[in-house]
Amino acid sequence: MPSVAVKLYSVFFKFLLKHRLQNRIQAPPDNSDAFGVTTRPEESVAAANPSFTDGVATKDIHIDPLTSLSIRIFLPESALTPPEPHSNPNYNNAAPKPRSEHGSVSARDSNSLASRRNSYGSSTVMQRQESMRRNHAGNGVVEGLNLMSNGVYRGYSPAMDNRRKLPVMLQFHGGGWVSGSNDSVANDMFCRRIAKLCDVIVVAVGYRLAPENRYPAAFEDGMKVLSWLAKQANLAECSKSMGAGKVGGGGGGGVVGGVVGGIEFKKADSHRHIVDSFGASVVEPWLAAHGDPSRCILLGASCGANIADYVARKAVEGGKLLDPVKVVAQVLLYPFFVGSVPTRSEIKLANSYFYDKPMCMLAWKLFLPEEEFSLDHSAANPLIPGRGPPLKLMPPTLTVVAEHDWMRDRAIAYSEELRKVNVDAPVLEYKDAVHEFATLDVLIKSPQAQVCAEDIAIWVKKYISRRGHEFSY
Repeated sequence: MPSVAVKLYSVFFKFLLKHRLQNRIQAPPDNSDAFGVTTRPEESVAAANPSFTDGVATKDIHIDPLTSLSIRIFLPESALTPPEPHSNPNYNNAAPKPRSEHGSVSARDSNSLASRRNSYGSSTVMQRQESMRRNHAGNGVVEGLNLMSNGVYRGYSPAMDNRRKLPVMLQFHGGGWVSGSNDSVANDMFCRRIAKLCDVIVVAVGYRLAPENRYPAAFEDGMKVLSWLAKQANLAECSKSMGAGKVGGGGGGGVVGGVVGGIEFKKADSHRHIVDSFGASVVEPWLAAHGDPSRCILLGASCGANIADYVARKAVEGGKLLDPVKVVAQVLLYPFFVGSVPTRSEIKLANSYFYDKPMCMLAWKLFLPEEEFSLDHSAANPLIPGRGPPLKLMPPTLTVVAEHDWMRDRAIAYSEELRKVNVDAPVLEYKDAVHEFATLDVLIKSPQAQVCAEDIAIWVKKYISRRGHEFSY
């Protein structure tokens, strides 16, 4: 059972959240703010820090001028490490296809923390992520600079050579559609932990909250970020080609330069040309220098898991339209799945800790439009028929559930449906855990939250490893 402290905090948490939800339901609708909000005044926010003081640099970007949609990028310091000399960019362009074993396997039970009832495969030692290639220049040292320009701190500036490419993970926070943010203290700590353990660039999505922006706003924001990531990759490649002096037929014979529209330009002017052509600050330097969108992972917590699953489905439907972005796996942390026919856990654990069933129903009423409200809505129930695309096309999916979460059974059922069509879809169930045990502010520093992040890293790395090493349980 959860500790006494967790139980007491849960009572206070539910009282406060229920009061806020009821106030929002009773408040008159305000349709004047189409821009939306991505955080609440009561949210504790962590400021972005572009230096690597704790091994991860962060920056905030507002990517949609018409809405409040924003992202926070978490760049691990490992991106500054020179590429290893024997990395092969063509060795494993596609994700490996690990075997999936059905059934339950008992996991570690250290001090009664983080025991898992369902896991698949055999454990191995994690190895450092390889980069895409090693550039020819210099002695292989990456120059990561903290720039001071005109008295303004500009943060990390990527070097032009020896860039180490890391996978990109899109992360969607929880909060029951109406609260939470991508820059909250708890979410900032979680993303930093994941960035370092998985050795990935985490892009935390600040989607619009309800009831100011109801369904499908949050889902559309998730797809906007994935499309933005694809655009960034294409613009970075264009900038790189122009920098190599191969645009417009110019360049050659050892001359570093090119001709665009009859105007000669030098390699040093290539970035300025891209900015002038497509608009100021279009190419995001951190992602251009270190991001590998062909190894994209989706991770969502609570209602963020619903968004991640939606984005994965749309990515499957989009196919090559999103090139070079490729979603190779997704992680669903205690998904916010519901349905009209209650499962055993929905009956037995209806009054569970932190997010009980009556409170979550209030959240769904605030999120779904009144005319569309249904517990079998496509955003709520992943098991309804006719919800495309076919499950067999879905990417490998890791599902994390908590023993004392009333929504756990439906998440497990969804994972079982994926395994029936041969999708690698393991389930990790954590003993004595509650909903949002790995991301909630009061629980994120617990050993159980740390173990969960480590387990996620072990599973994710088998789909993002360049050399094809398989990491599994």
